[in-house]
Amino acid sequence: MRKTALSLALALALIWGTGAPVWAAQVQAASPVQRQQMQQATARTLTGVRFGTSEEHERVVLDLTSLPAYEVHTENDGQTIVIFLAGAHSQAVQPEISGSMVESVRIAAVPQGVRIVLELAAPAAYEVKTLANPTRLFVDVQKEYEIVTEETPAPGLKLSELRRLDGRGRLTGWVLEADPARYSVRPVLAKGAVAGRSSVSAMADMTGAAAAVNASYFAPSGEILGLLKIDGTIVGTTYFRRSAVGFAADGKAFFGPVDYSGQVTLGRTSFPVGGVDAERGADSLVIYNHYYSPTTRTNEYGQEYIVKGGRVAAISTSNTSIPRDGLVISVHGKARDAFAAVKVGDTARVEEEIGMPWENLPTVIGAGPMLVRDGAVHVTAAEEEFPPDIARGRAPRTAFGVTADGRYLLAVVDGRQSHSIGCTLQEMAEFMLQFGAVDAINFDGGGSSALVVGGKLENRPSDGQERAVGSALALFAR
Repeated sequence: MRKTALSLALALALIWGTGAPVWAAQVQAASPVQRQQMQQATARTLTGVRFGTSEEHERVVLDLTSLPAYEVHTENDGQTIVIFLAGAHSQAVQPEISGSMVESVRIAAVPQGVRIVLELAAPAAYEVKTLANPTRLFVDVQKEYEIVTEETPAPGLKLSELRRLDGRGRLTGWVLEADPARYSVRPVLAKGAVAGRSSVSAMADMTGAAAAVNASYFAPSGEILGLLKIDGTIVGTTYFRRSAVGFAADGKAFFGPVDYSGQVTLGRTSFPVGGVDAERGADSLVIYNHYYSPTTRTNEYGQEYIVKGGRVAAISTSNTSIPRDGLVISVHGKARDAFAAVKVGDTARVEEEIGMPWENLPTVIGAGPMLVRDGAVHVTAAEEEFPPDIARGRAPRTAFGVTADGRYLLAVVDGRQSHSIGCTLQEMAEFMLQFGAVDAINFDGGGSSALVVGGKLENRPSDGQERAVGSALALFAR
């Protein structure tokens, strides 16, 4: 009897330590008496299977008379969770499941116990827990991006709110899908000019836009940092080769890297362009057009040439009024010295190059980096020389993308708050892929991230209120 008891104890220890495969082997190897004792000692009853859902997870609950040895593993590349209850039998009925992650639960009696199979909609993280009194075994399947609300704010628009909770924390985001047959897209400047800042809500209200998101990077003054082209006129330049999205007259979107080079010739002298609609720096030449403020706002240490009809119409020293039908060429230092002999009436020629297809597109918005290319994650932060806070940080994000059938995707994810920790660029790319983006680009983020639909701010900016930004990308009903 002592030997039998010892053998039984050893068998039970092996069962609890290694799970179903060892249990099956031990049962087969035992004598009939030992086998009966082992089965009696480990016999457990599954009395019911229940399902529940919360904001964080979907839960499958196994109600048991007592806890057996068990094994949990995944199959089908993580899309199937299998639970084996060693030596147990079942009185549970097949449960009805209505989850977004857990699609079904199957119960099957097998010779050595009970097998429960959870079929998931997609591979997901999960956690197994037990409770002693009453005896229960829980399987919590973590939700990925779950669509918590979905609405149609206007014909041709669909707004989705998504949430995720996993080991990284909570995340909340919004995606607006727009039908290009019903909506055109174009950039909007704060207060109608480059050197200004206002909220996305104010810009949407000012222009009557159906929806809008923040777009370009910007300086504290509101000057655009990156290439921006509106109605065929360049109103901001880039100093790095960075990603942009452009739109043809028919609304088709183009994505890719863009850079800028320019040259101004006054009389017989040429000088490279240092910026467009931007603060004039030392030894530089800046072009000011009617998208800037009413005046150049420059100091007295430069020279400014008012250009109309291809000729120098007037010469000023500072803070020159910008004509609606012309330009102001503002120079300082070496650039001023280069044009010292220029006089009223001299010819004027401005040459700007941004390459193809951008030259032929009336609208171009430079931002970056790229997130999605040809339906796959394609983050280009390193090659575009973005600083670490943008390239590798977790933050609120704004993105724009298009689907295979041409629908526009305007997306915002909150961050730096209890309800949402924010995204890395990789995660934002995955976020866009979930909605079918074949191409997508990152816009300015952080406290600037804001999505306005039908005059309503949908997200909660990390500043506690909308930040005043330099520009927005807006949708307009055709």
